[in-house]
Amino acid sequence: MLDALTDKTIILMAAAEKTGGQGDINGSGAFPPFDPAYFPSQLFWFFLTFIALYVLLAKVFLPRVSETIEERGSRIADDLDQASRMQREAEEAEKTYTRSLADARAKAMNVAETTKQSVDAEIQSELTAADAEADKAATAAEARIREVRAAALSNIESIAAETAQTAVSALTGKKVTLAAVKSALN
Repeated sequence: MLDALTDKTIILMAAAEKTGGQGDINGSGAFPPFDPAYFPSQLFWFFLTFIALYVLLAKVFLPRVSETIEERGSRIADDLDQASRMQREAEEAEKTYTRSLADARAKAMNVAETTKQSVDAEIQSELTAADAEADKAATAAEARIREVRAAALSNIESIAAETAQTAVSALTGKKVTLAAVKSALN
């Protein structure tokens, strides 16, 4: 058995020396991908792979990407609508506050003018109470306005940062931290 094995090895080595170490014993010596005999099978597998990748992109990956982009767009639009609504509410609260403050001051002045002759001390106490009430209402309204504005502005910034983070992750495939996105936005 060992002799048969060595005989085959010797024959193969001799054949390799005759061909100069290139190609096989029976072949033409051409590299298979460049050999025209293999072109039909290569074209078949090329088209089969191309069609499979095209179908995967068209039916699976691109719909998911467009769905994600559409969802993000609608979420941003909803957040902007909500921020606009909150801003209108803040403006209405400010107008109401201004109107009530003006009404309270007008009422206090009217009362003060009509009863100034008779009850000077009583007018002074009513003015003090009305001013304190107006200041309380003003302070409360201003605090509410600041809260509404801060909430609206903080929501816009966090939504923009989340959207940018998702977009960068989806486009580049790299995970980006929310802090890095916020620092880049600022």
